[in-house]
Amino acid sequence: MTRLAHHAAVVTGAGAGIGRAIAERLAAEGARVVVNDLRAEAAAATADAIVAAGGTALAAPGDVSSEADIDRVFAACEAAYGPCTLAVNNAGIVQQLRFAEMSAEDWDRMIAVHLRGCFLGARRAIGPMLEAGSGCIVNIASQLGQIGGIELTHYSAAKAGIIGLTKALAREVSASGVRVNAVAPGPINTELVLGLSEDWRATKAAELPLGRFGEPEDVAATVAFLASEDARIYVGQTLGPNSGDVML
Repeated sequence: MTRLAHHAAVVTGAGAGIGRAIAERLAAEGARVVVNDLRAEAAAATADAIVAAGGTALAAPGDVSSEADIDRVFAACEAAYGPCTLAVNNAGIVQQLRFAEMSAEDWDRMIAVHLRGCFLGARRAIGPMLEAGSGCIVNIASQLGQIGGIELTHYSAAKAGIIGLTKALAREVSASGVRVNAVAPGPINTELVLGLSEDWRATKAAELPLGRFGEPEDVAATVAFLASEDARIYVGQTLGPNSGDVML
């Protein structure tokens, strides 16, 4: 498919899980993809897999909470493929911890990776997009940013912030041709989620109307839709591949 052949895409946190599935799906639909991850070897593995499958990709490791690293990632896109036209701010971490036991450092790191990382990625992308009068930003939130999650207060707060950032930025730039949307997945079978306790996962699965967690490819399909012209009137939206955990 070539639905996304016009895009030069940056996908953060794409070394595994949801991010890797997004990068692979965008490349399969024709996008030229810059694969970011904190772990250089993981970013390279995703990029290599895309190239082996016939796609176009390069690895650009870095910490999304670092302004200098984010600048290097987007500069790599500009050097290889031209200005980024599709920014997917996906990088994230998870930590299961009761609020009373949470340190300020735990809180700060969660906000830094998710919310600051999303801010830095969107801000680095937005200038060239506004100059071109077109572009697409997709921020990966979570259904826990909508309903909250036990022992995931800092994660839920960071994801709620991403949803708020998405709405506000969409109102600010949509008239200039830049579309900004979010995806709020429910629990997805990734290393991060599988790292949570078995009790947490069993309780959560029992709460879901669908009765099961989703797969990374379910989220990737949603991002590919938002990046396409099929979603041309979607702005400031939060789409929810969440097994029915949130119904809007």
